[in-house]
Amino acid sequence: MRIHIAAVGKARAGPARDLYDFYARRLTWPLALREVAAKKGLSAARLTGAEADLLRAALPDRATVIALDERGRALASADFAARLEAWRDAGNGTVAFLIGGADGLDAALRAEAHAQLSLGPMTWPHLLVRALLAEQLYRAQQILAGHPYHRD
Repeated sequence: MRIHIAAVGKARAGPARDLYDFYARRLTWPLALREVAAKKGLSAARLTGAEADLLRAALPDRATVIALDERGRALASADFAARLEAWRDAGNGTVAFLIGGADGLDAALRAEAHAQLSLGPMTWPHLLVRALLAEQLYRAQQILAGHPYHRD
């Protein structure tokens, strides 16, 4: 199974990028990060629409698409691992995660996704979400491998 992250914004060097890189390097699943950015100066509605078009274009063909959104379903780490395992075992070659910008994901894009996932009810900076997702992907990998990194 391949993991693809399509995210709004360019992560510059710094603590959030370092944390993402730390967990991304630990994954044995192939991981790709595609960063997109829309033109500045658009209204919030037009900006999220433009970002949605860029995110759609960044998705690999036939990927299982997961929108990260505060309105999505919150899963325990073990349940997230089980969901990834189910997608993998169902023959889904690529699971793609969408991370919106400061104004979140376009409603139509969220609706097109196969699932919506929440990292909790709090709002997180979109650059930090990459690190949180990378850590949970690594944790899921370790859960599925029976490694003691995750303890219930």
